[in-house]
Amino acid sequence: MRIVLPRGCQEMVAIQCGVISRKQALGFGLSADTVDWLIRSERWRTLQRGVYSVFTGDPSREAVLWAAVHRAGPDAVLSHQTAAELFRVTDAQSSLIHITIPVGRHVAAIPGLVIHRSARLAQARHPALLPPRTRIEETVLDLAHQALTFDTAFNAACAACQRGLTTADRLVGAMGGRKKMRWRAELAEALAEIGAGAHSMLEYRYVHRVERPHGLPRAVRQARLSGDGRARFLDNLYDDYQLCVELDGKQAHPDHLRWQDIRRANAVIAMGVTTLRYGWTDVNGTPCQTAAQIAAVLASRDWPGPLRRCGPACRVPRVP
Repeated sequence: MRIVLPRGCQEMVAIQCGVISRKQALGFGLSADTVDWLIRSERWRTLQRGVYSVFTGDPSREAVLWAAVHRAGPDAVLSHQTAAELFRVTDAQSSLIHITIPVGRHVAAIPGLVIHRSARLAQARHPALLPPRTRIEETVLDLAHQALTFDTAFNAACAACQRGLTTADRLVGAMGGRKKMRWRAELAEALAEIGAGAHSMLEYRYVHRVERPHGLPRAVRQARLSGDGRARFLDNLYDDYQLCVELDGKQAHPDHLRWQDIRRANAVIAMGVTTLRYGWTDVNGTPCQTAAQIAAVLASRDWPGPLRRCGPACRVPRVP
């Protein structure tokens, strides 16, 4: 028996990456017997209870996500790690599919799905993108709220801003619409640094463990330096003193990247800017010694100081 799907049904299937729910099929005029026959004859394949693909072979990731949304029921949207995957906040595919539904609805446990509930889903839902998902700002804040450490929360916000998906100001605005928000104070402070140019947790910690507590002058973050016909962006530039502090979180580089780093550093020096380079150990393990070394170079270039002690246990010598 040959079944020709109604035009509206065909269009819906195309939008949904080859997926259709039983409810949709019946709504387009197919009878329950016809749907059952399509399933029995394996022309349609069951992806979730009451949700089918209209093709043979393995479903695409998009088809799997569409099936999960339909299985979760009315007003369900992809959220958290799964929405982050779709927005490219992360390059990793979430092993479990995260779905958010209205707070008043009950859904029994579904294998492979994590169900979240929200009282403000109408505001959080993206108005246009398909498959349905939370807005980028809501997605980032969902990740931050569930993060067990501030580092994880920071990395989600930083990645979204650095990839041009949103801005620090928009995230701050979205955070204001939430009554409950884990890491609220810390994230608000971090977003100010992200907005000023911090591109990583290492750069953020440099500001909060080395520069600010020791009274060093404020550097320009991601400063643009032009020369030899090329533009370079420096992590931290103390422009008045022609000093650059570069931060590198990688313990080792492949040879071609190591030589690329060396050529870049040499080009900056050729422009008259001295470069100091630090990594995780310098910023996290010995921030006081790092600050003292930077201060010494700044002082040799007429920085008036003074270098401050960050606390009672600070390794910077006391000023007489």
